[in-house]
Amino acid sequence: MPQAALRTAKLRSGEAVPALGQGTWGMGEYAPRRAAEVAALRAGLDVGMTLIDTAEMYGDGEAEVVVGEAIAGRRDEVFIVSKVLPSNATRQGTVAACERSLERLDTDRIDLYLLHWRGGTPLAETLEAFTSLQAAGKIRLWGVSNFDVLDMKELLALPGGHQVETNQVLYNPTRRGIEFDLLPMCRERSIPVMAYSPIEQGRLLGKRELRDIAARHQATPAQVALAWVLRHNDVIAIPKASNPDHVRENRAALDLKLTPEDMAALDKAFPPPTRPQPLEML
Repeated sequence: MPQAALRTAKLRSGEAVPALGQGTWGMGEYAPRRAAEVAALRAGLDVGMTLIDTAEMYGDGEAEVVVGEAIAGRRDEVFIVSKVLPSNATRQGTVAACERSLERLDTDRIDLYLLHWRGGTPLAETLEAFTSLQAAGKIRLWGVSNFDVLDMKELLALPGGHQVETNQVLYNPTRRGIEFDLLPMCRERSIPVMAYSPIEQGRLLGKRELRDIAARHQATPAQVALAWVLRHNDVIAIPKASNPDHVRENRAALDLKLTPEDMAALDKAFPPPTRPQPLEML
């Protein structure tokens, strides 16, 4: 089935991926919802949202099973992102975790494999595992998630650390702390940010400011929140959608252009940071 063309963002290596992908947090946790979750992911593929983000943690691996079912017969269309838990991030533990993810995903490779957050294992050891997995063809690229400025500096100082492709962090109109230092740092090094929970897991939908802007554009508050995140050419948004209609609503956010007046109203309602802030996580 032909795909609609989506705006892309470039990873650190220069590889282009859709700027708007699909998240899977919360999927696979309730069997009666599985068919709808699979249908939603497939609907996303149909409209060009071919980047799917998942993790071994989500649903204790069941989200990866859902992804595997959704991409069956369409693997070559999809850019799969998954993550290893820090408790598994030793050299041998990372390799074993990746093998388990590959089995659940029913694929021979993960396109982008992330360390989910910092743990007790030295970063150099996790990087050794990533390099080993790349050499074996199990993963193509690697990155990190929930890394703050100091974490990124430590990573980039390591041999091979500059090969990090992305940093996946919490980012939406109410969670703007990364704009002060982390986002500029990553931008300077051509490392795109991957924004998770760009709609704050639905909690932004009731914000009056988003509703007012949405009404002016004949859009929805979710589309306004996504358009706000996607205003950056080097930020990738990965909202979760639980049904095909929600997927198509998200896709339309790429066509929404916020005006300077819209941006000013959002800045007034959700002021940008004026000093360094601790990295937020969900």
